Amino acid sequence: MDAPATGPLSDPDGPSPDAARRAVQDRYLRALRARWRTASLASGWRFPSDWGLPEVDAVCAAVVKHGGADGALPALAGLGRARAASGAGLEETLTDLAALHAVLADPDSADGFVAPDVDATPARLLRVTAVAWADVALDHLTRAEVRDPLTGLPTGSYLRTRLAELYRLAERDDAQVADDHTLVVVTMNLAGSAGWSRLTGMILAADALRVAFDGGESLAVLGPSTVAAVATRDAGVATRAVRLRRELAERLAVDAQLREVGKPRINVVRLPGDHVAACELLDTLSRN
Repeated sequence: MDAPATGPLSDPDGPSPDAARRAVQDRYLRALRARWRTASLASGWRFPSDWGLPEVDAVCAAVVKHGGADGALPALAGLGRARAASGAGLEETLTDLAALHAVLADPDSADGFVAPDVDATPARLLRVTAVAWADVALDHLTRAEVRDPLTGLPTGSYLRTRLAELYRLAERDDAQVADDHTLVVVTMNLAGSAGWSRLTGMILAADALRVAFDGGESLAVLGPSTVAAVATRDAGVATRAVRLRRELAERLAVDAQLREVGKPRINVVRLPGDHVAACELLDTLSRN
């Protein structure tokens, strides 16, 4: 990243009015995002790492641009859809919206410590967000997306189907799935990331997973910050996990703007005894 000009080459008159205005807006946007996140987590958001979707930044930008949530209705609809797609429930999504409204209603509150109240949130904001959330949730009931558009990996629905096949085979052979297969999970630390770096982090994680597990393993994206592979449990799985860590580290080191992406966690997880428990495990991993 280029460093700002300093010394004798700097503008003696200081930054232009446009630059100064943009700087003020950027500071306000970052402060709004931080206070909203604090309020949402304090009101019960369960998994901090999956709160900061790119659509959160779009809502903050729209609020700053239009001077309030009323001008951010399209962005709120986008956030509602994104929350549903990431697995957040409607109650959690609307409580998060109430946290934003409470922060905007009390701009003098320190560090976002406010009391979100869904019942006090304007009906138009609730309606737009809830309808958008429901559109995606209902769509998920009628059809399961096969491939995640960001990473290009199959979705968690595919991995559940693949595991069902493995468990049926194990039951037929009176064996345990965990004897021959294991789950390799990559969890990206994106809590401090936003926008471009968040999206790029997940794309790079998926690419590294494909390179490390290129022998027909079942790969999938489980959530906003998690990808995984069902791999054969043999002597080579540890080697492939080490290669995965190296491949991912090399990709994240390429761009200085990706330094805000925290160190990813790579775990080899034992598969449970039955398919129902395996699906519950995937649900838990998708929200970590």
